[in-house]
Amino acid sequence: MDAQTEELRDAHDGLADFYVERLAGLLESMPIERAVLDLFSELTLAGELGAEVADVGCGTGRLVPYLAARGLSPRGVDLSPGMVAVARRDHPGFSFEVADLRELPFADASLAGVVCWYSLIFLPPPARTVAFAELARVLRPGGHLAAAFKDGDGQHRRAGRSAGLGVEFDSYWLSTRQMLELAAGAGFELVFQGSRPPEGSEACPQGYLVLRKA
Repeated sequence: MDAQTEELRDAHDGLADFYVERLAGLLESMPIERAVLDLFSELTLAGELGAEVADVGCGTGRLVPYLAARGLSPRGVDLSPGMVAVARRDHPGFSFEVADLRELPFADASLAGVVCWYSLIFLPPPARTVAFAELARVLRPGGHLAAAFKDGDGQHRRAGRSAGLGVEFDSYWLSTRQMLELAAGAGFELVFQGSRPPEGSEACPQGYLVLRKA
């Protein structure tokens, strides 16, 4: 594991319980995010490719029960053992495991859908093509990918300081154009594109994509 990835993993180990407290119940107050996840769920089930989906970069596992309630069979993976530990603790009825999104523990064409909810914002330039190719590898043809991200200028940023826990890590706020270029390069077609303006302490718009593997 390279130093940048190790720093990201260790930082999120330290942030796990902080995220549990900060994100608890947040989805219920975010109708746009729920609408995108609902669209992903409906498209996945309508595709008749099965209900098996993965939340890649699942963090605390908070999206997995929501996806299950919409008829999907979700599993979660995350780089951080600390995040996986709290996900297993708080959502014992579901499967979670430690994995890097550039090397997913799923067979080729084994999933009907994948969710990447703010998990692609940590990819440095050399890792992006690899990561999107890996997401395409595990999806069945016609399967869907839903992504939420910070729609920014693509520049490198240091994150984590605001938590006050002494952790920092690299992040990259890619623009919608950059995300679409990476997706197209991996064989994805655009199904839905959306955004919302920044709210509260957010520093940029939030972007949403639903993509289909060709």
